[in-house]
Amino acid sequence: MNRVGDRYRDQTILTGHQHRIDDLDRFAALGIRRLRYPVLWERIAPNSPDEHDWSWSDERLARIAELGMDPIVGLTHHGSGPAYTSLVSDNFAPLLGQFADAVVRRYPHIEHWTPVNEPLTTARFSALYGHWYPHAADDRSFWLALLNQIDATRLSMQAIRAINPAAKLVQTEDLGRYYGTEPLRDVVDFYNHRRWISWDLLAGRVTPDHPLWEEIARVGFADRLHAIADDPCPPDLLGVNHYVTSERFVDHRLAEYDLSTPETGYHDLTAARVLDPAPAGLSGVLTEAWQRYRIPIAVTESHLGCTREEQMRWIWQSWHDCLALREKGVDVRALTAWALIGNVDWSSLLTREAGHYEPGPFDVRSGTPRPTAIADLLRALGHGGAELAAMADHPALASLGWWQQQRRLEHRPVSWDAPAPSVHTSSGRAARPILILGTGPLGRALSGACTLRDLPYEMVGQRAWPINSPQRMAELLDRHQPWAVINAVERCSIEEAERDPAGCLAAGRDDAAVPARLCSERGISYTFFSSDQLFGASQAAPYREDAPPSPVNAYGRGRREAERAVALACPDALVVRAGTLFSPYDQHNLAIEVEHSLRQRRRFRASSAITSPTYLPDLVCTVLDLIIDGERGTWHLAGDEALTEADFVRRVAMALGLDASLVVEGAGDEPGWRAPRPASAALASIRGQMLPPLADALTRHAAARKVEQYRQDEQVA
Repeated sequence: MNRVGDRYRDQTILTGHQHRIDDLDRFAALGIRRLRYPVLWERIAPNSPDEHDWSWSDERLARIAELGMDPIVGLTHHGSGPAYTSLVSDNFAPLLGQFADAVVRRYPHIEHWTPVNEPLTTARFSALYGHWYPHAADDRSFWLALLNQIDATRLSMQAIRAINPAAKLVQTEDLGRYYGTEPLRDVVDFYNHRRWISWDLLAGRVTPDHPLWEEIARVGFADRLHAIADDPCPPDLLGVNHYVTSERFVDHRLAEYDLSTPETGYHDLTAARVLDPAPAGLSGVLTEAWQRYRIPIAVTESHLGCTREEQMRWIWQSWHDCLALREKGVDVRALTAWALIGNVDWSSLLTREAGHYEPGPFDVRSGTPRPTAIADLLRALGHGGAELAAMADHPALASLGWWQQQRRLEHRPVSWDAPAPSVHTSSGRAARPILILGTGPLGRALSGACTLRDLPYEMVGQRAWPINSPQRMAELLDRHQPWAVINAVERCSIEEAERDPAGCLAAGRDDAAVPARLCSERGISYTFFSSDQLFGASQAAPYREDAPPSPVNAYGRGRREAERAVALACPDALVVRAGTLFSPYDQHNLAIEVEHSLRQRRRFRASSAITSPTYLPDLVCTVLDLIIDGERGTWHLAGDEALTEADFVRRVAMALGLDASLVVEGAGDEPGWRAPRPASAALASIRGQMLPPLADALTRHAAARKVEQYRQDEQVA
């Protein structure tokens, strides 16, 4: 629970967990033994230190116990406390200690506690950078916020251990490492000393000979440092939170990078993007933490904000890093996935209410948590045995993560004397490919996404391999041995279907059904792309997956028959319906057509038909995620807005800085059109909005078009 300005935001509510106690059953089914869980001060006692509402926590903690999990109770998680205190208030530490006393009296059996999550990180974001309340941005406020949290932890554990002497402190902190050029050695040394400060303080190590003693004493806190050192509260377990971005490289050579000049006078970069070889990562920081403290360690946050296979690769590597360190004598106790049901607006550090949801092991966008492939991976790790052996062969895990490959480098590489690299966790075997049927815009977009995501693929066209021939299709499958087939073949356009409805219907049905049957017989995942043209004759509101098809043209009727044939041939198929596709790379879509017209100052006529514009790069990436998740059934994957074609092309024009007044709205019947178009074919989904917002997609489309235009100009020059 986090405060920005006067606004509190509660992830428990934003992700829907507040009202879903059965989430706990989902968690337990993964094989989880201990669960970090909130009993947050801001929720339990929001109005007064003496008024508590335990009802929600009572029910949840009881259910956790019934399911055989032990909670690690958190009292604040990047929070600044209720409105009657703050991180820089004198009463913060004693009031949190008072709250801890109330919590342990309520739940005296709880053994593991995290009174304050990531004190250093919270102090930085709240009192040094000003992102979170109390929005301070000076050294004294930063050190005050940190010391208040350390004292709050000490007082909380004193209160807890007075009731439960066996209680253990699990102290979490983000742990990375700084690297840098020689002129910035002092900067690197300072940050590398500071990264340990939370644990150093609690362990009683910050005495006058500590590298940061003078820095903290300089702003008036020497007496507090003495008091903490005289009465330490060392963690029983170090909770290490580590991300790709936790390791940084600072460089004084500003001209070496095509980046804006920073206020600090040096660039602060993600180390994995510039250092070669790559930094040691999780294995390196865990080794350092063990050598420094000799206290048992848990990885208390392991997460990557990325595509599904990269999220899996991150956890897979983290697991194997932990196992390898255990064999070397490092006492690593646990690996924790963060966050089980995802998070909202963490991409902006919670400073903007954009509603940006990032799924984790479970995706909650439909309202009912949907297990992703990450959940399958966690379940395999939790249960071991045959499940784990089978997961090791998952095609997504056949490649190394991007942070371990040369494609990670975004800048001219900087060489350094690296220690031994992390464990390489790919299987080493050639991965079975994804087979993409169709070489049109959709097939090319899928192949491009597979390349970016390091997912091996083969792409074949209808002319080379007629997929409606059972014999040729069987030969194709047996030759390539794919684990997934994506049917992106587009045999007939809307107009062609109207001119030859019987021929296009038969061809489309066979194109869909033959590969579906052969994939089903071989246990291969099968994905088929349908269309929004299935709809338009029955309602104006957006159509969900459970709406009966109501096509108004032959093309839509053909897609309906193709879907029926797929359902019979392959009941486990994934069927995707999308809205009007647009892309910066395909020259034959509505967004590119209006751009070409307006750049020549020609009027552009667009219809008043309502559609759901769908950004093709977002569509194919989401489809690949769903295939990796093992999803099936019919999915509507479209943009989040229903608007007329004319309004859409005006939005495109404005995003590109072109004259939107040249767009003329028509009735929807272009001269020469044979096929009728639906007045509305907008899509919605019972599964939640899976694609990013249209506004965001248009921004990225415009940026990509500028790059494409620059490339074309360079080629001409």
